[in-house]
Amino acid sequence: MDNAIKEGAGKRRLIVLTGPTAVGKGTVEAKLREDHPQVWVSVSATTRDPRPGEVNGVTYWFMTEEEFARKQREGMFLETAVVHNMAHYGTPLEPVMEHLEAGVPTILEIDLQGARRVRERAAELGLEVLYVFLAPPSFDELVKRLIGRGTENEEQRRRRLETAKVELAAENEFDVTIVNNTVEQAAADLWNVIAEEYGIR
Repeated sequence: MDNAIKEGAGKRRLIVLTGPTAVGKGTVEAKLREDHPQVWVSVSATTRDPRPGEVNGVTYWFMTEEEFARKQREGMFLETAVVHNMAHYGTPLEPVMEHLEAGVPTILEIDLQGARRVRERAAELGLEVLYVFLAPPSFDELVKRLIGRGTENEEQRRRRLETAKVELAAENEFDVTIVNNTVEQAAADLWNVIAEEYGIR
């Protein structure tokens, strides 16, 4: 795909959703899609092996290292990252552009570093992006939610909370902040942002 946005594209900005660990990005996104199925959420590519129940093209696009590297060389990703020094992850550019050009509300849910990489790449492409930050009601509430998940041990929680402090400090890099007091309200607030951006009544 050409590293240039087609004429007429960019009138509807890509929505990039970011927030600190344990803030509930995935849960809010799932509620948004349940209430507004016309929203399209980008599916990432990865070189890791599929886990039980994961579906190619739905959960992730599963690729070999060679295929991923070729696509990366050809500029076919909006952003890429190496996670845990093991697997590659990336956001395929073409489907994002196709949905934007068709006027479909398009969202990319990603971490802070990924959002920063999108910002750099979008500048190269001339792609317009609206950056949305999902924030917790308070840091204490974030700690409570992280502990409540019960999916990490104490050391893992400590590392995640240190990361969360860095992520929270980056809120001023974003265009819009939505506070996740409740999943229902946060999803509704996110929809209001999307509806305004895409001219949906």
